[in-house]
Amino acid sequence: MFVKHCMNSQFTLLGSAKYCMLASSAVIRRQQFLIRTLGGYTDQTHLKRMQQTKAMSGTAFEADSENILRAITPNLDPSKHKGQAGKIAVIGGCREYTGAPYFAAISALKIGADLSHVFCTKDAAAVIKSYSPELIVHPILEESYSIRDEDKPSISSKVLAEVNKWMERFDCLVVGPGLGRDPFLLDGLFLVTDSLDLVSGYPLAVLTPNVNEYKRLVEKVLNCKVDDHDAHEQLLSLAKGIGSITILRKGKSDLISDGETVKSVSIYGSPRRCGGQGDILSGSVAVFLSWARQRLSAAEGDLPISKINPTVLGCIAGSALMRKAASLAFQNKKRSTLTSDIIECLGKSLEDICPAI
Repeated sequence: MFVKHCMNSQFTLLGSAKYCMLASSAVIRRQQFLIRTLGGYTDQTHLKRMQQTKAMSGTAFEADSENILRAITPNLDPSKHKGQAGKIAVIGGCREYTGAPYFAAISALKIGADLSHVFCTKDAAAVIKSYSPELIVHPILEESYSIRDEDKPSISSKVLAEVNKWMERFDCLVVGPGLGRDPFLLDGLFLVTDSLDLVSGYPLAVLTPNVNEYKRLVEKVLNCKVDDHDAHEQLLSLAKGIGSITILRKGKSDLISDGETVKSVSIYGSPRRCGGQGDILSGSVAVFLSWARQRLSAAEGDLPISKINPTVLGCIAGSALMRKAASLAFQNKKRSTLTSDIIECLGKSLEDICPAI
């Protein structure tokens, strides 16, 4: 997915943990299995990994994520009107994939955005609407199966005109969740990889690639393989090579670069790798990027974060909150943790850092 922030609006276009247990006898294995079943092993393992990650966070690249969250999250002000806390739009969703755009859009609302729109295909609209009445759903995209080849140019122009008339109303766009690979739609980052000029040189664009998407970007831009031993420098080169856009590379530690600097977020999240967490992240980054720009424009350079790119601030905040919510959800649900459980923990996780009152 990619998040891209317009001049008036923004468009904003995660790793695994494995456990290995060796035992010298069948009795020990059964004892360990019993402990794990009752939850003791899982709780201790989760706590231990949280402590290990906390120790890792003292590196030179580690972002001060909690203070950044406090600095850019706006206070609740009764004098403000609807929309001033953020208007987010998600472009995505087709017949096969209705969950991804919903996860991104509802996450934005759960964090504190006022309005969240979804622009999707007609087949996906009713399904996405059924997930939540809080979302404003626009069924205007089309898939190849429903249109004739000779009609594609005119329909494409119609769709673009319909989307375009809404663009100035939004602070940030999230492009790609659930678009799939239909040639008339195309997934956001899949399309960007083939047409880098779509985002190259745009300072408010953010890419949030998964493992395979990142691999394709590195091979296309740097003409080499992914180098995990020199991950920071490679990410810096990649972001610079695409015109100094911001890239959030998801992994055991999330790495963020705008081509000028590299920051990491190593807060321990969850060993549960249920699908949809990247969609939560993209919705989160969209909100925090919007808030960061608002905060920096109002601060007039008197904040400690004033010299940091708002796209980097948004990525740091979105990554940190996503990880905290995942950790909290896992503590409660363990192996049964789902993306919806993580979404329900976003509000409490932010409240623990930035109390509303």
